[in-house]
Order: sequence, then C-alpha cells, then structure tokens
Amino acid sequence: MSLQIHHPYQRLFPALLVLLLAVSVASIAVGQWQLGWLVSLQSLTPWQDQLEPHVLAIVQQVRLPRTLLCLFVGALLAVCGALMQGLFRNPLADPGIIGVSGGASLGGALGLLLLSFGSINLAFQLSVPLFAFLGALLATLFVYRIGTTVMGTSVTVMLLAGIAISALSGAALGMINYVADNQTLRDIALWSMGSLTGASWGQIGLTGVAAVVLTVLAYCRAHQLNALLLGENEAAYLGIDIHRLKRLLIIATAAGMGVSVSAAGLIGFIGLVVPHIGRLIAGPDHRMLIPLSAVLGALLLTLADIIARVIVAPAELPVGIITALMGAPFFIWLLIQQRQTMVH
Repeated sequence: MSLQIHHPYQRLFPALLVLLLAVSVASIAVGQWQLGWLVSLQSLTPWQDQLEPHVLAIVQQVRLPRTLLCLFVGALLAVCGALMQGLFRNPLADPGIIGVSGGASLGGALGLLLLSFGSINLAFQLSVPLFAFLGALLATLFVYRIGTTVMGTSVTVMLLAGIAISALSGAALGMINYVADNQTLRDIALWSMGSLTGASWGQIGLTGVAAVVLTVLAYCRAHQLNALLLGENEAAYLGIDIHRLKRLLIIATAAGMGVSVSAAGLIGFIGLVVPHIGRLIAGPDHRMLIPLSAVLGALLLTLADIIARVIVAPAELPVGIITALMGAPFFIWLLIQQRQTMVH
C-alpha cells in the first residue's frame, strides 16, 4: 500500500530537515568561544584539516559530540512520547508526567552509585543505562497496570500513579544522595537536572543506535498504532494482537527512556510537546507522526541546548531547566483545552 502524504507535510518535512541542519551548525558555532558559521561548516567538510588545531579540537572533542547527543536524545524522547500517547490513547501521556522518567532516573542514580563503589570498567559503565532501563520498564508497567481496566485507560488514575512513582523516586534519590560521596552527589545533582556536557562517543553510539532502532520499530508499527486509536476492541477485530503490541511498545519505550536518561539525565516535556506539534502539522497518522516527531524532537532539544549555553554566558544552564520553562506553559494550555472539551 502506498503512503498517502498530506500536502502540507510533504512541503514542510524537507524544510524541517534543512532547518535541523542549520540549527546543528549553529550549535557547533555557539559557545564560550564563538567559532562562526563558516568555520563550523568547514569543520564538517574534508577541508577541516586547514583549521587551526585548537579550533579543530573544540569542534571534534566538545561541540560536535554534544550536538550529536542533542540530536539523538531529542529524537529518542520525542518518539518515546509519541509511542506512549499512542499506547495510552491520551495526549497527556508523557514519560516525565506519568513517572517513567522518575523511574529511569532512580535506576540511573543507582548505576552512578555503583560506579562510585567500583573500578570504572565496561561492566560498571553499562550499569547506568541498564539500571535506567529497568527503572523505566518497572515504572511503565506499574502505570499501565494501574491506569488500564477493561473499560480503557483512565488519564486521572494514570497521572496519580505517575505522581506516586515520582514521589517514591524522589524519596529513593534522597536516600542515594545521603549515602553518596561528594563527587557522586554532584554528578547525580547535575545529571538529574538534565545535562549534555561531557558527551562521549560511547554515549553517542548508544543513543544513535537506540534512536534509529526505536524510530524504525515505531514506524513499522504505525498501522497498528493507528488501529489502536480506534479502540482496543476495534483493533483486535482487525487482527492485531493487542497484548503483544502493548508489551512491545512498553519495552521499546522503557529502553528508549533508559538510554536517554543514562546519557543526558532528566529532560522533561520533549515527549509531551513534540507529538502535539507533529499532530498540528500532519494529523494523527503515525506513519507521518513518528518521523516528524523524531526530527522535531532533535530540533527542539538542540535549540534548547543553544539557549542554555547563551542565556547566562559564559556559564550555562542545565538543558532540563530550559525544556521545563518551555514545556510547562504548553502543558498548562493542554490542561485548559482538556477542561474546555469536558465542559462542552
């Protein structure tokens, strides 16, 4: 079956890709040392050897890794949000709001605590994404079990379950902070606010693979997600194994959140805001919403990271603070829209 693409989406998607490239170049140019657009572009070409050594070092060791991590983490968060909203069939579902990010952060903090107790080798380094994944998976399963009945998914129960998970995660993080040493305490504090500093090529490889695999997996399940929007019974009548699809989406979302949180800490509201913007552009069809969310998520997080670097220059804010300042008013607007819909 050929993919029928709406005309506005067909025009806008290539423009967004060009804009994403421009923002990525700007991310390389902006910082404590301003490099300029031409130098930033040259650093991405085969003629980069003509640049001065210190400029090349800034690009290759700091700016480029950070920009790539922005792109992959933003895409991961946005696709996870789109999958979760499709799974719960509710536009307010977001990994941060329903406690999944809290579970992932608790697991990641446990992984960081393990790092402080042992020698830093591959097994210990893998403990952070592994524990973050397990925390996200347990939180997602808990929210799904509590919020879903034979009558469907209750957004009120789901949000209350998210509040409970966030409270428990906060209490457990407080205990970890109490027993951690000074360096680990500082690492956990900065990490919990969302930070893209110190991006390594190992993190970039992990998040890049996760972003590509999750986006492709979600796109391949787009038809099933579209059918799920009609209701679980209707989707089952169409021959879709609902329980298998739910298990797959829950594990995929938990894995994506675990990788994202382990690499960049807690970055909220990307998974809530981006799918809504995507629906305004392309509608609810997941065949268009999934790739559009990935591009918009990468674009929005990179823009937020640029703002975080320049707003209090030469210092910089954690990017999670910027995304919260951007996303919280949007969430309030969504609640007002939901309230008006219930009234009418």
